[in-house]
Amino acid sequence: MKKTMMGLVLCSAIMFAGTSAYAQTDSKDTKNDSGQIVKVQSGVKKKMTGTIIRRDADNFVLRDMTGGDIQVMLTGNTKVEEKKSNPFRRSKNYGTTQLLRGLTVEVEGRGDSQGMLVADKIKLTDDALVMARTVETRVTPVEGRVATSENRITEVETNAQRISGQIEELAAVSNAARGGAKAAQDTADAAVAGVEATNRRIDSVVAGLDDYKEKRIISVNFKAGSYKLLPEETQKLDEVASQAKTEKAYMIEITGFASAEGKADLNRRLSQQRADAVVRYLAENHAIPLRRIITPFGYGTLNPVADNSTRDGREQNRRVEVRVLVNNMIAAPPASVTIQRPGSTEDEK
Repeated sequence: MKKTMMGLVLCSAIMFAGTSAYAQTDSKDTKNDSGQIVKVQSGVKKKMTGTIIRRDADNFVLRDMTGGDIQVMLTGNTKVEEKKSNPFRRSKNYGTTQLLRGLTVEVEGRGDSQGMLVADKIKLTDDALVMARTVETRVTPVEGRVATSENRITEVETNAQRISGQIEELAAVSNAARGGAKAAQDTADAAVAGVEATNRRIDSVVAGLDDYKEKRIISVNFKAGSYKLLPEETQKLDEVASQAKTEKAYMIEITGFASAEGKADLNRRLSQQRADAVVRYLAENHAIPLRRIITPFGYGTLNPVADNSTRDGREQNRRVEVRVLVNNMIAAPPASVTIQRPGSTEDEK
């Protein structure tokens, strides 16, 4: 708890520092209303601190404490490194895939012709990264599931409207044929049954939003001390990407590991680099949307699958595990609603 509070205080201090840097260059920017994109004058050097509120493949939107938003462009030369508190320790480097929504960062760069800030250097803290990972892991899958659920609920509402029309037709036929209280009661009972069936379907969809099943898992292996993908291993990724695209409501979980050789910090960083390499391959070669990929994580030497005391075991432990997860409820076809016409012995769907 104390560490979390210290992290929040640190993030607040960084954001206030970023606000001061931003205010020094306001005269050179074109500002819109609060929450709108602020243009950076071409060639102007800028340093600011803020929170990432939107993330795309090669850029993100950064919001500072004044409510101003700036679009930050990522390039192959952009460096992402640790904003360390100990001046005598070497800073850690991160991949651009670590730049998540909700992460507080410090950005240095220059404005381009389109008013974007082209980032030369981005700094962040481990505490801020842990908090952002926690939020992203929970928010991103829910966003995809809610959007799909909304579509399914719309289908349910359409079915309910169609059922309502059938009930009105049944009421007219029944009243004309029987013309009495019994026909009216039968029609009311059928209406209640249709509404109850629709409500049960909606309840089942909402209850199954987090019901994911592992559809496939593969292991991608690496050479000792390397995070470069081997040609024979990329074939596995090609197959799993092709399968994932055929699924509805899928997510891809990517976790990196290392064998027990060398220092723990080096193995932890190497396992993260291996996971990032797999993410980049899937995004660049198969156009897998980043929203479909759960935040990649490197576990270092944890969770070995073989004995690290043998050469064969170490080769198996130098791996990245890729899992394709599919939501059972959303991927399943909607259940049909059954209504029985008054006076009929057959059910209609």
